[in-house]
Amino acid sequence: MATFKCDCGKVLANSICPNDIQLILFTDREWENIREKVSNGFDIYDAEPQYDAWRCTECERIYFFKDNKLVFQYAIEKDYRKS
Repeated sequence: MATFKCDCGKVLANSICPNDIQLILFTDREWENIREKVSNGFDIYDAEPQYDAWRCTECERIYFFKDNKLVFQYAIEKDYRKS
């Protein structure tokens, strides 16, 4: 279980499961490889994404971690839903 403070100030945590913070993201190629393995008896819950991705529920920034270190951060430039 981990916590991380978003740039907007909100403290994010993955201690509750399920949660609205963690995202499970696979590339299309990774997903096809997983699907192929599943058809051969692989348990889909053993699939590991390349990055641990978190989304702030306040400002919607997205953070990507690898080996517990922040490697990418994205912020919304414009929220088109509010236009």
